[in-house]
Amino acid sequence: MRSGDRLPTLTSDQKKQFGPLVSDYAILYGFSQQVSQAMDEGMKPVVDSVNSIRSPQDYMTQRDALRQANGSLNVLGQQVQNAKMQADGALAALKQPDDLKTVYYQVYQKVVTGPANAMAPLIPAAQTLTQQLVQVGDFIAQQGTQVGFANGGIQFPTSQQASQYNSLIGPLSAQHQAFAQAWSAAQTATQ
Repeated sequence: MRSGDRLPTLTSDQKKQFGPLVSDYAILYGFSQQVSQAMDEGMKPVVDSVNSIRSPQDYMTQRDALRQANGSLNVLGQQVQNAKMQADGALAALKQPDDLKTVYYQVYQKVVTGPANAMAPLIPAAQTLTQQLVQVGDFIAQQGTQVGFANGGIQFPTSQQASQYNSLIGPLSAQHQAFAQAWSAAQTATQ
């Protein structure tokens, strides 16, 4: 398989060729599909919302989408964990000859274990980042008409408001970097 390819659905002819091993393939295929769906439905909206923030006003416009995406991250974590437990249970029940076990286990590590392990740090990193982005958006919204936007920047009437805003956006760079690294690792592992 090339990088970026998902496990293919077996054709009728391929199923015949696989014979009794078709159920072994189904373990890998099922996990791969579940993780792909979870990434598409749970993580891609987070990435899209984060990537659409380009100016201080965007914190406000994206906060509802980010709040909703953050809520779905708990579900995403549970989906991946359940898919991994299901695949692990099916793996433990397999009856394979020793030579096939070795090869299958290597493939299992690449298709199941690697992606599941890569997702583990991604979800908390995404939650931390989205929560902070929502806090920034909420803070700006609470300022109402007191806040001004000019030249891609933000202006507050008091230094206290500016200081509070700066304390909220301060951790974003490190949080975004942690999220980007975890996202990249998960993308690599699931391809």
